[in-house]
Amino acid sequence: MSKAEKLLKRFLLKPKDFTFDELKRLLKVFGYEEIKTGKTSGSRATFYNNELDDMIKFHKPHPSSIMKRCYLREIERQLRDKGVIK
Repeated sequence: MSKAEKLLKRFLLKPKDFTFDELKRLLKVFGYEEIKTGKTSGSRATFYNNELDDMIKFHKPHPSSIMKRCYLREIERQLRDKGVIK
């Protein structure tokens, strides 16, 4: 099993300790790139997949880097709707 497959498996379990960096790596595997919107973006994160013309937006976790489960569920739903994961 590759690192990407292990990361996807972990993501689908929605663990309490899934980090923002892990999510960034997973989205990159699926062709999403983080869009930097400058100083005014605040704690908002935006990832765009040019091939699918799809955008994923959520608030970055702070002060820790642990993602909230509600964001993980929403991101999973979006990825399933676009056919990125089955």
